[in-house]
Amino acid sequence: MADEAHRPLRADARRNRDKILTTAARLFTAEGLNAQMDRIAKEAGVGNATLYRNFPTREALVEAVYRNEVAQLCGSVSPLLAEKAPDEALRAWTRLFLDYVTTKHGMIDALRAIAATGGNPYGHSREMILASVTTLMDACVAAGTIRADIPPGDISAALEGIALTSAGAEHRQQAERLLDLMLDGLKARA
Repeated sequence: MADEAHRPLRADARRNRDKILTTAARLFTAEGLNAQMDRIAKEAGVGNATLYRNFPTREALVEAVYRNEVAQLCGSVSPLLAEKAPDEALRAWTRLFLDYVTTKHGMIDALRAIAATGGNPYGHSREMILASVTTLMDACVAAGTIRADIPPGDISAALEGIALTSAGAEHRQQAERLLDLMLDGLKARA
């Protein structure tokens, strides 16, 4: 007998789960942990039973939102590279990274609480993000638009630093300027 927890969701159940995650991400970003579970269900257009069937605790919902945000961020690399020149894809992805950190910032206390109780909400997120940065940088190096002597780990650390020191909507313009400075420093030298 297949494990029910790993059975694929029906299309309607998947849509409901996605609506919950999208709504929760928006409300956690705006309100932090003050976002009420009942309100998340209502704004997602699902019943409380559906919310709690998918996410039995606030911590489970926070962790799922975080993992979903990481998956969306990292999943955007291939489409960006298909639609844009590599250096433009890298620039666009750094803006998506800022969006991701803004969402994470609203959930940071809950993520820390989960980690403090022995949970690992971060899982493989750092490795996934580094792999995304590596893919984007490799494409840029192959196109000759950025230097080849900068390790992807350095760029990933710089992105984290910029995003963390410039978290919040009020600092978004500063963060974008800092990202532009970083990206300009990566340009291949003639």
